[in-house]
Amino acid sequence: MSGFEENPFGEPTIDNPFADPSVQQVARNTNAQLRVDDYNPFDKQPQNQKPVSYGQPTTGPAIMQPTQEPPAYTKTGQQAQNVPKPSLDTAELQRRQEELERKEQELARREEEMRNASYNVRRNNWPPLPEQCCFQPCFYQDIQVDIPLEFQKIVRTLYYLWIYHGALMIINVIGGIILQDYKIVGLGVLYVLLFTPFGYLCWFRPAYKAFRSDSSFNFMVFFFIFFFQFVISTIQTIGIPGSGTVGIITALSTFQSTTWSIVSGIIALFIAVGFGLAAAADLFLISKIHHMYRSTGASMAKAQQEFTTEFFRNQHVRTAASNVAAAAVQSQLNQNNQSNPRY
Repeated sequence: MSGFEENPFGEPTIDNPFADPSVQQVARNTNAQLRVDDYNPFDKQPQNQKPVSYGQPTTGPAIMQPTQEPPAYTKTGQQAQNVPKPSLDTAELQRRQEELERKEQELARREEEMRNASYNVRRNNWPPLPEQCCFQPCFYQDIQVDIPLEFQKIVRTLYYLWIYHGALMIINVIGGIILQDYKIVGLGVLYVLLFTPFGYLCWFRPAYKAFRSDSSFNFMVFFFIFFFQFVISTIQTIGIPGSGTVGIITALSTFQSTTWSIVSGIIALFIAVGFGLAAAADLFLISKIHHMYRSTGASMAKAQQEFTTEFFRNQHVRTAASNVAAAAVQSQLNQNNQSNPRY
């Protein structure tokens, strides 16, 4: 029972924590108050580690360094590509340069011609006579300037056909001399002096002006006169005796048994074939030009209207009409004065 002799209600033998002098000193110090803000759990950090300050900005912004340079920006958003340029040799460049120079000269010449035409100072250049000659050119003719490009070939063909007709007339005179037919020589010279200039004036110039200004009236004049040119060429091909041309009949009648007659007959036959070719060319060109004229929608009514307009626009016609009208009015006034005399 010795173990139960102690009083259970007495002072315990366990140490009192509040009996510690330091605790008692704090409890006695009424002015010392412990606040949560004063507590710093990082006071005992190691000396080699710097404290991290929260809430303060760093000294500089973070910068991302690119790994490679970006591609150059273009308007299309595509990278420029190296396209190889075509190479030209020296001969090709020289040919192009010469072609450009030739076109430039042609344009300059046409511009000069058009400038002269605008001021009506174009000099006549046909027939091409020397300046020392007593006669001067009467017409201006330049197919490359006056005639549109699509009609230059047909007008140039007409001009060559007129030259062919004139040369054939001269050959006809030579054939008459060979055949010793003085009637052919005399009439042949007359044909050269008449048909050559009148052919130029009566059918080539109307065709030239018709294609130059699209004149229906000049087309009608050309068709009318050129048809008679075709008829005359056909008669010359036949060679009617006494007509003044060496044709087929004249050539056949020349052939005799002698050597000279055979040679002269062959020459006459060549001249007759030349007249036949001229007649065939006349028929071909008049058919072709008539087809071109009809394809443009032109008609006789348009030609009559154009003739009326040009006729009354002519200054000489207007002057003559004014004189006739004035004379008619004056005659009417005289008649009125004679019928009503004053007393």
